[in-house]
Amino acid sequence: MDPRIRILDRPRRDRLGEGPIWVPDRGVLFWVDIEAPALNWLDLADGAMGTRPFPEPLGWIIPRAGRRDFVVGLKSGFATYHLEADRLAPIGDPEPDDPDNRLNDAKVDLAGRIWAGSMHQAETAVSGALHRLDPDLTWRRMDTSYGVANGPTFSRDGRILYHSDSAARTVYAFDLAADGALTGKRPFLRFPDDWGWPEGMTTDEEACLWIAHWGGGRLSRFDPAGRLLRAISLPAPNITSCAFAGPGLDRLFVTSAARGAEHVPEAGALFELDVGVAGLPPRAFAG
Repeated sequence: MDPRIRILDRPRRDRLGEGPIWVPDRGVLFWVDIEAPALNWLDLADGAMGTRPFPEPLGWIIPRAGRRDFVVGLKSGFATYHLEADRLAPIGDPEPDDPDNRLNDAKVDLAGRIWAGSMHQAETAVSGALHRLDPDLTWRRMDTSYGVANGPTFSRDGRILYHSDSAARTVYAFDLAADGALTGKRPFLRFPDDWGWPEGMTTDEEACLWIAHWGGGRLSRFDPAGRLLRAISLPAPNITSCAFAGPGLDRLFVTSAARGAEHVPEAGALFELDVGVAGLPPRAFAG
């Protein structure tokens, strides 16, 4: 294995690791195991790790600006979560007519809004959508008809939203206006069959996208025109997401899933990569 790839020493693997996010105020990398379900964390200063079980599938966690609690995406919808008190409080369900759906992945734009996708829990229906949660805790459905809505990220200037339908092997680009309106939906990338399926993604300081490959065992870097610049093979088939972390935003952490690859020792591991480029500062929810 490439010496620039490190497997974090942990007592357990993630059934479906996802949603890594660096929270500078805490000096902690958080990520979720959707199917455990559980919240995981790593203190980058001392290497201490922790985990907290959740009562239902947990798709992501995002900090709130100026507060100690978080917003989380659950099967039942949006909620706030206070880690120290271990307290959940519902905000609301953006899909009350789709009880078999769950929230799956989310990111925050430059205006402090959360963009969150959804998917059918059993992955047997094309019922997923893309939602926008505004700082006043109201939400809007912004796009529909996803098999597995996944991996939002943004261009460096915040004017393009990238969002995937993993089931369709397609990453889309949208023009994102200052008021949160989306226009100009278009395919940005289509994954060939031998690449697997596009999963979570992030943007680096050079405006390139890093995209995880479910079923492809790798992480790839693409320029803003969609050209493949680099592919890093990893010793697990189902790579799920990635996030830059650390004070210099130069440590790239990559999540994976043991689901469907139980025979692979490294499946479900958390990886750390040295890729020679830094990421963009993470954003907190403004609400």
